[in-house]
Amino acid sequence: MKDFLQLAHDRYSVRAFDGCDIPQEDIDKIIEAGMVAPTGVNNQPFRIWVFRSEKARKNLLSCTKMKFIEPAKVIFAIGGDPSHAWNRPFDGKNFADIDAAIVITHMMLEIHDLGYGSTWIGHFDVNALAELYPETKDYSMVGLLPVSGIAMGPGERHTKYKPLEELVTEL
Repeated sequence: MKDFLQLAHDRYSVRAFDGCDIPQEDIDKIIEAGMVAPTGVNNQPFRIWVFRSEKARKNLLSCTKMKFIEPAKVIFAIGGDPSHAWNRPFDGKNFADIDAAIVITHMMLEIHDLGYGSTWIGHFDVNALAELYPETKDYSMVGLLPVSGIAMGPGERHTKYKPLEELVTEL
């Protein structure tokens, strides 16, 4: 693996995919990266769905306007299960979404480390998805994660950061 900070700097949200096939061995590694992600009390309150067949991907694409992901031959959907997530005792905050977000982040970093591109898609109709795939209805669907080769490099927004003083406060 690369130096982590270098990996974090290099990874970006891909907006142009080349549609290459993703070998099962790499799919397994991406899933494993999600499985080992830290979750509250290690409850692992998440599910990963793999949309790989043409029909499944077409169905999934009907739930989003983000058509630029169409060339991706593999699209993961990740959801958190609130009924199995840890709840912070002081205010009852349920960590299902947070845990699922950590899973997606681990998967995105593994995807980049394997040499592929991805982007976190949050703009999708969860109700339409649940109609097509009822097994998702009890989950808080956090994101879609298309995986493919990269057809175009990062845009200029990738390297624009707010000043440190706007992001960090030392107390």
